[in-house]
Amino acid sequence: APAAKPAATPRGFALYVGLDELKAAADGVSLPVLVDALRRTLAELAPSAETYAAVALAPQHAGGRDVDVVRLALHEPGAVARTKTESDEQAEAARGVVVDISRKRVVIDGESAGLTFKEFELLQYLVLREGRTIERGELVSSLWDANDADAPGERTIDVHVRRLRSKLGAFQDIVRTVRGVGYRFDRHADVSVRYGSGAPSPDRF
Repeated sequence: APAAKPAATPRGFALYVGLDELKAAADGVSLPVLVDALRRTLAELAPSAETYAAVALAPQHAGGRDVDVVRLALHEPGAVARTKTESDEQAEAARGVVVDISRKRVVIDGESAGLTFKEFELLQYLVLREGRTIERGELVSSLWDANDADAPGERTIDVHVRRLRSKLGAFQDIVRTVRGVGYRFDRHADVSVRYGSGAPSPDRF
């Protein structure tokens, strides 16, 4: 029988701090001061601990949260894997339409469809009830508050659907009209729906 692998044990930890120099200055500190303070705290709590500090550099005005930029710049495995997944999703999105429930967006042939919040809500309502015909009255009562002055009637909901379809372009037939009843989401080969894993980011407690 093959020998059992030895159990893995923790050998330390990494703390990723997202903070640029301008934000640190606004807080009345600097990055070197923070590093020194953390090292002194560790020396007091655990004198045998060894420390190593690395500063993550990124181009000015790089988008995203500071802590995510830091994790990616320092090649933290979770951040690298997530970036690869997003790249794969973008490549897949370049072929067809992706309804991304988790990020509340629609991507058509790699480009954002530019739906308004209400247009996405309308599409999402149909997508989450795939294959079921939704009556106009249900759409209105479910997506608009009863006291909303801008709420459409059962007839004018068609206007909102037309606007949604116009932004879906060649894929507008995924929102199908069921004559005399309402609307239905019909998926086909070029359409994918992403619901999201629901897993929390590892840096949120």
